[in-house]
Amino acid sequence: MSTKSHLLAALVCGCLFASSTMAQTANGSMIDPDSYRGLAADHRAHQIGDTLTVVVTETARATASANTDAQSGVQLSANTQSHSAAHNYGLGLAGEDAGQGKTSRAGSLQAQLAVRVIAVEGDGMLRIRGGQTVVINGEKQQFALTGLVRSEDISTGNTILSNRISEANIQYTGDGDVSESQRRSILYRITRWLHLI
Repeated sequence: MSTKSHLLAALVCGCLFASSTMAQTANGSMIDPDSYRGLAADHRAHQIGDTLTVVVTETARATASANTDAQSGVQLSANTQSHSAAHNYGLGLAGEDAGQGKTSRAGSLQAQLAVRVIAVEGDGMLRIRGGQTVVINGEKQQFALTGLVRSEDISTGNTILSNRISEANIQYTGDGDVSESQRRSILYRITRWLHLI
């Protein structure tokens, strides 16, 4: 086969490829305008199927305390007198009660999770959902997140802080030997419920 034949075959293949590509787009362009985003365009998530990174930095702290002090007293006295002697009688009751209680709880969670836009609400907010499962030495750790995001809260790096997510539902659970050892046995829970311990 000569060089001219090779060139002619390559030209025919190129024309067939170009015509099939043009047939796929409505306006004859090789770029689909519905999905194309230029190099200088905003690449933040804005439509269904887009992904973004959530930086989870949640810290919760709660403290409650109560003090009670009560004092009470009753004093009774009586005097009797006769010709020979005088008698004094007295009775006193006193009571004091003091109580103090304090409870505190703290929790912290830090992670990064890629989520996907699953819906665009009527007001333009993006509904997101994502999950992650990590298994380390037989211990399965699952992380799940859902919520609503405003487009303007997404940074230019396509990330958002978890405290900027409305209706956020963040779940972090574990399953394995470590998690099982933290669960109390049924016998312990029954005896605790019966106030035996």
